[in-house]
Amino acid sequence: MASMVKLPVIDATPTNFADFGQVIEALPDDGEYGPRDAELDLSHGIPRLYIVHLERKPFRFTKISHHANVTQCLGSIGGHDWYLGVSKASIVKPDEVNENVGQKIVQSKAGHSYVPPPPEDVHIFRFSGPKFVKLHIGTWHVGPLFRGDCMDFYILELSNTDEADHTTHNFKEEDGVVLSFDDQV
Repeated sequence: MASMVKLPVIDATPTNFADFGQVIEALPDDGEYGPRDAELDLSHGIPRLYIVHLERKPFRFTKISHHANVTQCLGSIGGHDWYLGVSKASIVKPDEVNENVGQKIVQSKAGHSYVPPPPEDVHIFRFSGPKFVKLHIGTWHVGPLFRGDCMDFYILELSNTDEADHTTHNFKEEDGVVLSFDDQV
């Protein structure tokens, strides 16, 4: 039987989310490209920008995923509050495999190697207002999750991200835990 691990919720800011990606907030329409803009890597395929309609899921999860070839962007339409579980990227480059002695290294179906994310390294962030998130390549993530019956989100990734670049870790099967959170806003 899996044990339940309850995680605290953190309000996302550009500073506290920096290890996982960028929080992009509204800017005046008079500036040039700079450090407050999303630093995208869409170089491994055809970019895909779309809107997805999601039904509410419980604030508990057993799986987390990453993409090794793209910086993925997510944001709620309407600026409603939503949540994202994340853990730092753990992709192991081919020339680094021998440097990671003592760590479990897994070969993904997509061809790259990674160290599975430990449950204790997962953080839950709340995104509020008119902003979106850009995830670093390889950032483990689950969500978007939200209150209410349904929400619409825009997503920027590659046209084949879900088929060719989707690696999943199952905490329940691999670590014997279910992760959860509750946010009494």
